[in-house]
Amino acid sequence: MRDVGVSGLGVLTPIGATPDTFWKALTDPFPHFAPPTSCPQVGVPVGEILATDLVAESVLPRPSLCDRSALLAVAAARDALDDACLTADDCDPDRVAVIVGSGAAGVATIEEQYDLLYRRRRPRVSPLTVPKMMNSAAASWIATAFGFQGPAFCVSSACASATHAIGIAARLVESGVVDVAVCGGTESCLAEGPLRAWHALGVLTKDTCRPFSASRTGLVLAEGAGMLVLESAEHARARGFVPRASVVGSGWSADAGHLTRPSADGMARAMTKALREAALRPEEIDYINAHGTGTPSNDPTEVTALRAVFGSVPVMSSTKGTTGHSLGASGGIEAVATLLAMEYGVAPPTANFDGPDPECDLDCVPNVAREHPMRTAMSNSFAFGGLNASVVFQRI
Repeated sequence: MRDVGVSGLGVLTPIGATPDTFWKALTDPFPHFAPPTSCPQVGVPVGEILATDLVAESVLPRPSLCDRSALLAVAAARDALDDACLTADDCDPDRVAVIVGSGAAGVATIEEQYDLLYRRRRPRVSPLTVPKMMNSAAASWIATAFGFQGPAFCVSSACASATHAIGIAARLVESGVVDVAVCGGTESCLAEGPLRAWHALGVLTKDTCRPFSASRTGLVLAEGAGMLVLESAEHARARGFVPRASVVGSGWSADAGHLTRPSADGMARAMTKALREAALRPEEIDYINAHGTGTPSNDPTEVTALRAVFGSVPVMSSTKGTTGHSLGASGGIEAVATLLAMEYGVAPPTANFDGPDPECDLDCVPNVAREHPMRTAMSNSFAFGGLNASVVFQRI
């Protein structure tokens, strides 16, 4: 089995569209992301940017063919590949995988076209509707834009999608099926229908996202993309490149229970499997990027799971108070956050924290980033449907 390096990072979020700007905003101690109006059906976009601002025509000649979620994915993949100093000329295109996670993929396209059909009474929808709305579009467009011809597909497991995609990609590289994998997640679900659906579920906050805080009332939706370039150690050495870190383990589990009520047992099994694959003891993990949605039910359940696995839980924080919750993309964005935390030796804060909850009595790095040297770190994603995924990174 081969060592798997992380050679490149790409990220697009409401707080930053490069790893540098993202990290600076992530470690800013000021409060973030009250909904921008009093209407709770409001999410936080990456920004009012045109398709041509996201992806140059030299990369994607016809961006109008893409749903916004696919555009975000292509842009983040481009940045990750640039960070890795990697093009199709530097590898065998047939041995490059593209694995992308997305919980809802083309919902913006679906809403746009159904609005024309049902509200405006147009007799037809666009013939581009199916290519734009299909879940696999992001993987197809990344492969097309950069000329990669290996395995390419999308993973859809709600909020665990990107973390599943990273774990699958790492195993493809580790086993020798491919030499390189572009992986992570993307989501753009801020259309009216999806926002109203999330509001109906009762999990959106009334003020701002406060993970692990006693006064938390829910999450703030956001869009975004986070992508990694994974590469076998041998392939990196052959081109004289030193990866930023290694992927050393991933773990997956299903609660096989309630669709929306989280299970501490399911979460714990995913983390335990990731540790086992990484051949690490719980006490060897230096930092955990928690799922930490800020909902009343998720946070204490996650704390219970962390205690079950780690006993004395290492330093952990949730970055969703700063980034918002980008659903299927969140694991990719949080993987980037975790890797940057390892590089800088700084634990990013849990933003908007205004008081401890007895059910969440762990050190969650409240409000202010903290110097914290770390060699190993875990990133967790726990999704509706009882789908759980954890990934472990290690400094080289």
